[in-house]
Amino acid sequence: MRVELSRDYRFEAAHRLPMVPPDHKCARMHSHSFLVEVTIAGDVDARMGWLVDFAEVTRVVEPLLLGELDHRTLNDVPGLENPTSENLCAWLWARLAPELPGLLAITVHETCTARCTYRGV
Repeated sequence: MRVELSRDYRFEAAHRLPMVPPDHKCARMHSHSFLVEVTIAGDVDARMGWLVDFAEVTRVVEPLLLGELDHRTLNDVPGLENPTSENLCAWLWARLAPELPGLLAITVHETCTARCTYRGV
């Protein structure tokens, strides 16, 4: 049986978007309560009855989010000088994919209604 498994994680961070016009609201420093959805796809292990232990996903994801992004200014994080949702998705993918076999998608929610999904293409 093939499934997709998702787990959500949260972190708080500030950023500004340096490439937008100076009068754009996102040119000013502001913050978000980010929600990151990590999705893994694969075949369920017949003996275990699951694809992967959620705790294993958390073991990989939380140190990255809490250690490198939480309560930081994203513009100061190497590789996130232009911290759009799109760039944040790709940044997360590059760090998580080697540790999470079957990684299918990273979705970054900036707000309740705005999000970006990256599938590592």
